Amino acid sequence: MRADARCNRTRILEAATEVLAVSGDTSLRSIARRAGVGQGTLYRHFPTREALVLEVYWEQMEELVNAVPTLLQNLTAPHALRAWLKRLLRVGRCIPDFANSMCAAGDALSEQCRSAYQPLLEALSALVAANEREGTIAPGMTADDVLVLLSPLWRIGLDENEGDREARLFDALMRGLGPSGQDGNHLSH
Repeated sequence: MRADARCNRTRILEAATEVLAVSGDTSLRSIARRAGVGQGTLYRHFPTREALVLEVYWEQMEELVNAVPTLLQNLTAPHALRAWLKRLLRVGRCIPDFANSMCAAGDALSEQCRSAYQPLLEALSALVAANEREGTIAPGMTADDVLVLLSPLWRIGLDENEGDREARLFDALMRGLGPSGQDGNHLSH
């Protein structure tokens, strides 16, 4: 990559980090304006909003990815999955654009977006596979399936009453991931 292109990419990421950290206008146009580049330049580096947001939040994703081996080493597979999904949910709740990108990423990924999303999907796949080996998750469940089921929880409001609702729905999700014919308690606690 040429030096000027690297500089533009860095400026775009810095501007996106600033813009996405506050509520208000988080459009790609406002990010390009703040970075001092044209929209064409922004789109050459980040063809979709999801690709840009995932790149900005790569550090949080990297922490999630790196947590999997430790969780699996220190917890049972169902408890590791539960802890990891709670962490992912917390990241998505604190950073709504990250959650929206995760929801969108599962549908139709550009190559750039897939390169950011894939490690997270692989980490979740390792947790799903560990649970499948232990028989604590419904057979055939995939990481994509789990993300689809988790995604509505990112949309719950942040007021104190919604916290109880989120906890109830998260517990229902975990019970629902359990193998059929069982009470699902392996994943619900």
